[in-house]
Amino acid sequence: MLPSDKFNAAYRPPQGDAPRTLVERAYLGLRHDIVSGKLVPGERLRVEHLKDNYQVGAGTLREALSMLLSDALVTAEGQRGFRVTQISLADLEDVTNTRVLIETEALRQSIRRGDARWEADLVAAYHLLRQAETQSGGLDPDEFERRNKAFHEALIAGYPSPWSKYMLGILYRHGERYRNINLRLTAAHAAHRDVHREHEEIFRAALDRQEARSALALESHVRLTLEIVKRQTQAEQKAA
Repeated sequence: MLPSDKFNAAYRPPQGDAPRTLVERAYLGLRHDIVSGKLVPGERLRVEHLKDNYQVGAGTLREALSMLLSDALVTAEGQRGFRVTQISLADLEDVTNTRVLIETEALRQSIRRGDARWEADLVAAYHLLRQAETQSGGLDPDEFERRNKAFHEALIAGYPSPWSKYMLGILYRHGERYRNINLRLTAAHAAHRDVHREHEEIFRAALDRQEARSALALESHVRLTLEIVKRQTQAEQKAA
């Protein structure tokens, strides 16, 4: 059982119900701005400036920043305040490896335990994601990201493990942050992969209760982002 209702509230998505407290509102706003890249890696988070942006008091903002420490999205500098966490290839590799370990096992367990409701919810989530992937002219990036995350959450929803879902929520946001910050990665995704085919392979295998095949497809899907970043980094190093 997770520690408190506050814990559950803090990790729900920002597009959900209205925040119930000022701390939660500030937390969700800061988290969105860090993940989207509006607040850049290494940026100093000055309370006296940010409190006006997020329309809360200094104490409320400090509490929200402290909550972000557990997400590893900010770092504390003793008495000097907070900074947005830096990014690196090594960090992305660690995020990817850890996500694969947890998410593939959660998917296996979900396939074993999932009932008819799980199947119906998975079909609905996949349908909405497929619409986004095939829509002409493209979809709002934030909306696409919400549907993509909802699909991944639906895959593991049959596994009743709040801690797994909590950890995967943090890891997913870090992966999203890398995609948002590295705009070239977005272009590389489009040029070097068929994301719709990847999602379809995971979905079909899960629906057919083929847990090994679905887990392998999920692992390949998650790791491909890391491989694209590695190839870009190597190419840039050679060109330098």
